Amino acid sequence: MKPLCLRVCALALMPVLLAACATTNEPLISAPAKMIEPTAATALVDDLPPPPDPVYVAVYDFPDLTGQYKPGSKFAEYSKAVTQGADAILVDVLQNAGHGKWFDVVERRGLTDILKERQLIAATRQQFLGQKADPLPPLNFAGMLFEGGIVAYESNVATGGLGAKYLGIGADTQFQVDVVTINLRAVSVKTGKVLRSVTTTKRLYSTSLHGSAFKYVGLNELLELEAGVTQNQPAQLAVREAIEYAVYSLIVEGAEKGLWSFADQAKGQEVMAKFQAKQGAMM
Repeated sequence: MKPLCLRVCALALMPVLLAACATTNEPLISAPAKMIEPTAATALVDDLPPPPDPVYVAVYDFPDLTGQYKPGSKFAEYSKAVTQGADAILVDVLQNAGHGKWFDVVERRGLTDILKERQLIAATRQQFLGQKADPLPPLNFAGMLFEGGIVAYESNVATGGLGAKYLGIGADTQFQVDVVTINLRAVSVKTGKVLRSVTTTKRLYSTSLHGSAFKYVGLNELLELEAGVTQNQPAQLAVREAIEYAVYSLIVEGAEKGLWSFADQAKGQEVMAKFQAKQGAMM
């Protein structure tokens, strides 16, 4: 069959395939839901030796301070470049630190909802039990606040590519590097003093690979083929990795400054020695 005939057949069958997809309501490519994949910093913060007692902490907000929108080369993008739910990521990381033994996180983002529900419970008890109604236990409070936010998002920090063609057949590849920066601070509720502050960055890599063929295969018969694939690192995973490394650094630096300690002093000294060696290698 001639190439022209193949193209005509493909164009003719395309409406049928699209109609079939619309009828079955099934995506062409599908994957089941799963737990979020660990990053390169997940094991660092999760495997930290636990403290003698958990530290009660609160997170009110961890905002996007960049004001950056997604970069678009052809039209304006009104979606933010980074996640607007970084506080939820921070709470999750804090709860998992040291296999859940480092921090007891108290809810503050939904504090208004908690207070309304407590008022409803108290009013209902008072209505049906009167003076015999038992009061609700007091809410736990935090001795430390975790503050900060996403302070920078730089796109197109580095770009480049490479390609080659020979007799109409060739391929090329391109890459782009973005950088996200976060700041995390531990603040004493009693004094308002900033106990420790760390700033971490994470690079995001986007790559694309494209191949093409453009040749005459016969008299007045032209063969043209194209294929390509693009891979972008999710920005939310980059933010999570930067937050995980910030929590890890804050715990180790706090132990070095005597803000808290490890229950197992030998393991704690080993962790601090590895951290100092890594920081020295980066300088």
